[in-house]
Amino acid sequence: MAAPKKTMRAFQYDKYGGEAEGLKPVEVPVPSPKKGEVLLKLEAASINPIDWKIQKGMVRPFLPWKFPFIPVGDMSGEVVELGSGVTNLKPGDKVISISFPTGGGLAEYAVAPASLTVARPPEVSAAEGASLPTAASTALQQLKAAGVRSFDGGSSNAAGGPKNVLVTAASGGVGHYAVQLAKLAGLHVTATCGARNLGFVAGLGADEVLDYKTPEGAAMRSPSGARYDAVVHCATGTPWPAFAPMLAEKAAVVDVTPGVAAAARSFLQKVTLAKQRLVPLVLIPKKEEMEWLAEMTRQGKLKTVIDSRFPLSRAREAWAKSIEGHATGKIVVEMGGEE
Repeated sequence: MAAPKKTMRAFQYDKYGGEAEGLKPVEVPVPSPKKGEVLLKLEAASINPIDWKIQKGMVRPFLPWKFPFIPVGDMSGEVVELGSGVTNLKPGDKVISISFPTGGGLAEYAVAPASLTVARPPEVSAAEGASLPTAASTALQQLKAAGVRSFDGGSSNAAGGPKNVLVTAASGGVGHYAVQLAKLAGLHVTATCGARNLGFVAGLGADEVLDYKTPEGAAMRSPSGARYDAVVHCATGTPWPAFAPMLAEKAAVVDVTPGVAAAARSFLQKVTLAKQRLVPLVLIPKKEEMEWLAEMTRQGKLKTVIDSRFPLSRAREAWAKSIEGHATGKIVVEMGGEE
């Protein structure tokens, strides 16, 4: 294994705001792994909305910890150097990792925590691997928060678990995984998306697909009349009263984009022991879940749909496309891609 270069190409921003134009191409020193970290020669990274929301200042003053900042936490690549205390990996290993909130993915090299770095099976491409950590893990944790216990066809979900699930924004990064995982769990899936993606979402396995711009889609009304006992909510700007008429007597709406009002409502529902609950979800990455998602991908049971691929030199275009908000599946930056 050849030693890494002393410097590397990267994109970073040095203040809040600026969107794609705020990303500056730079040549910076290759980072060194600290205790419990690994240095990766990156092959691919995937952009998630949280990446540009941090740039916009939506979680200031907490993130980023300091400027300048190289964004993006979801990555795949090859281990080239180990920090002290790392014994479960070795140079040359092909891996998938998440480095959040420290980022570093829009670069040729990045350090990542060994505790959140897993083997990438040969059958899983670098682009597929880099797409999994945030989006697929979020979908998985949403379904678990809604009461799904098993993803083996539903045998373990029969008693007490959800049966009818609604997935909003089902053609996006999180949504397209949620549809597939819900079907693995044996659930009846109703999904919303834009008109151009109706066939795409049906192809993922959704039983019913609604155009969110039609009256039925806006109301999120199941064509079969099913009441939802679980909602995997991946869209933004939908108030609780919009869900309430469509829910079963006992139901959970798991929201990955909660605002202050959603958090307040969730607290009130907990206090009053309400049977219909809004559950704000903040992803906590787990190594065992990342390993399981990689294995499901290897087996062909979970597919990653890649909307678009960009070489590192065109990272600004990838960033702008994510901000635009209409990607079908995932947006990936490939470090060895065509310039």
